Amino acid sequence: MSPIRLFAAGLVAVVAATPAMAQSCLRPADKAAFDVRALQSQLMVAALLCKQDEQYNSFVRTHQSSLSQAWEGMSSYYRRANGAVGVRSRDNFVTELANVQQMDSGRQGSQFCQNVAPLFTAAMAAPKTSEGLAQLAVANGLSNPHGRSDCGAAAATTPASAPAARSTPAREERRGTAVRRVSTNAR
Repeated sequence: MSPIRLFAAGLVAVVAATPAMAQSCLRPADKAAFDVRALQSQLMVAALLCKQDEQYNSFVRTHQSSLSQAWEGMSSYYRRANGAVGVRSRDNFVTELANVQQMDSGRQGSQFCQNVAPLFTAAMAAPKTSEGLAQLAVANGLSNPHGRSDCGAAAATTPASAPAARSTPAREERRGTAVRRVSTNAR
């Protein structure tokens, strides 16, 4: 192949890959959806381990619309970033998130239920919007360890030759992230 054709083929490959890489970064609405899911997951783990089923069910009923919107936002993100395997990637991520949060409860031991109780109160008082729930998640250290950068930050820091983000963050990437602990403003 001539050098010009080789260069042209390489240029076409880079141009074709750029939209896929750009789509794997998180838009503000994507990040909010991930944060809402982190909050919901933490409350679900607390409900199961601390026998707070009534509080969790009340939270879900009160915020059903926002929770559904966040779930759809995550689903859209995974379809955009992972194509045909997007749903499976989303489900794997949600399962891994809950597992990490459950492991955190073990590290907190008998203090976990006491530590997480104020989060239910705050969640019930939060605005009935995805943005309100996302802000609560971030304020309480539950911002999701999605392993991806914001779209604005990705363009500034990600070289064009970097591979697209993985659908599920590696455990090593999550060490030290806020989701590994329950944090409330009352702490």
